[in-house]
Amino acid sequence: MYPKAEEAQPLPATGVPMSAPGTYYQGPPGGATAAFAVQAQAPVAAWSTGLCDCFDDCGNCCVTCLCPCITFGQIAEIVDRGSTSCGASGALYTLIMFLTGCQCVYSCFYRAKMRAQYGLRESPCADCCVHWCCECCALCQEYRELKKRGFDMNLGWHANMERQGRTAATMPPQMHPGMTR
Repeated sequence: MYPKAEEAQPLPATGVPMSAPGTYYQGPPGGATAAFAVQAQAPVAAWSTGLCDCFDDCGNCCVTCLCPCITFGQIAEIVDRGSTSCGASGALYTLIMFLTGCQCVYSCFYRAKMRAQYGLRESPCADCCVHWCCECCALCQEYRELKKRGFDMNLGWHANMERQGRTAATMPPQMHPGMTR
């Protein structure tokens, strides 16, 4: 009645999207109580600029070298879709930098999150290695990538959404009052 394990076909990627792109909630199969996620094959795109293409935006390169918390805060606000502000992310980055000196561990998580959102390759090497060896170059590359995708990094998430006319995606729906007497 049921196919043997070696004959089973992979399940299609259907269902409700979960937090990671390409991951879907499949629901309980055949009334079973355990739920599972099916990983879909997502296309992997290349970064729009190279890691060391800092000459494309010398102004941001200088700001990032002198005060990387500013660039990181701008990136984090866009990647988090406005749930954290630029100032809060930059302050936390600075605090981690002064207390531990391991701010690259914190910033590499945002690189991974950004790659997952846009389907980017993990290149030229692993995210943590890129941030450990070339923190400023990695931040500049992420900044340029978001800029090339149409974000004005000085405006922040909410102003970018208003500028693009997508305020409905970030605001709750309007509720109409019910019947009154």
